[in-house]
Amino acid sequence: MTNTANASVHCPSIKKKHVTPHLLRHTAAMELLSAGVDTTVIAMWLGHESTQTTAVYLHAHMALKEAALAKVAPFSKHSALYYKLDDKLLNFLTSL
Repeated sequence: MTNTANASVHCPSIKKKHVTPHLLRHTAAMELLSAGVDTTVIAMWLGHESTQTTAVYLHAHMALKEAALAKVAPFSKHSALYYKLDDKLLNFLTSL
């Protein structure tokens, strides 16, 4: 019996998933990142010589993306940062 089959006894939804060592490393790295662990510590824990190697495992998942978006104020046309494209620029972009 495979490890996935053993795990599916307690978690039936795992039967439909393709579990690999990479998936387990990525999941562990994301959980550590979500818990606020520094990326250099995660790199050491994963056995990487460089944090650049660790970046492969640290692509933001939806919860992190949603948290980042929640920190941003909604953009409105009345905002001082609002940029209105002029016709000349719009025509140029349309022609591309």
